[in-house]
Amino acid sequence: MAEAPALSTGVSAPPERQRSNWVPYALLLPGLLWLVVFFVVPMITLFSQSLQEGSVDEGYTFTGNVAIYAEAFQRYLPQLLRSVGYAASATLLTLLLGYPLAYFIALKAGRWKNVLLVLVIAPFFTSFLIRTLAWQTILSDSSPVTEFARAIGLTDLLQAVGLTANDNLMASKFAVIMGLTYNFLPFMILPLYSSLERLDPRLVEAAGDLYASPWQGFRFVTWPLSLPGVVAGTLLTFIPAAGDFINSKLLGNTQTVMIGQVIDAQFLRVLNYPLAAALSFILLVLILTLVTAYVRKAGTEELV
Repeated sequence: MAEAPALSTGVSAPPERQRSNWVPYALLLPGLLWLVVFFVVPMITLFSQSLQEGSVDEGYTFTGNVAIYAEAFQRYLPQLLRSVGYAASATLLTLLLGYPLAYFIALKAGRWKNVLLVLVIAPFFTSFLIRTLAWQTILSDSSPVTEFARAIGLTDLLQAVGLTANDNLMASKFAVIMGLTYNFLPFMILPLYSSLERLDPRLVEAAGDLYASPWQGFRFVTWPLSLPGVVAGTLLTFIPAAGDFINSKLLGNTQTVMIGQVIDAQFLRVLNYPLAAALSFILLVLILTLVTAYVRKAGTEELV
């Protein structure tokens, strides 16, 4: 009887298996290159520019002037805090308005689901600037909206809590926050809809079978399972809202200036490029810090 061939302990992996090891990295490469070229490099350039000294006429030279950051904080800390406050307020409002709508579209709309989704994204077919300008007409002093707000006492309430300075809605904190809420509402609704659509209704029914009330079913089943959409929606709303300058410029006043408006003025009118770059870098670090803390605290398995 012929002897069985000895088994080799150094068998190499099949060529297909070896090739599959680098495929994921190859697929990630275009995205990584995009981030490096259009995010990392501009941020390094911006940080370098913030440490320069000089003028537009004489040119700028790198001097490592870190004192510009102390100056930026000292002069514009109120605008930074105001931007975070307005963005947080708008994010909370979009969540309160967007969650019921996303829930209805995902679970109750039936054959009207696609129509409602089109209506949600329809504002994107109009310029961001035009949509904001439209709010000047909606909130003008003689508009039906303002007259109705005066009739029901809403303007007095807003004035009492400091969101308006008089019985008008325009040129106020209220107008800026409403503009941010309206413009970024679709960014909240769409992730929420995507998350809620994947929810298995049988889980809610099972909670009811276990004697859970509708509120308990929402609290312990629907809400936890929709957290990926909540986290994604709040990030997509808060981040651009914190750096926005169009709404504060068109709907606000001198007391509602946001940091984006300051950066715009420093870059394009004052021409103080190092200060503008420092403010931009501070805003970036501030948003990254807040977002990281938020995701670690409220993130889910899909996002952490």
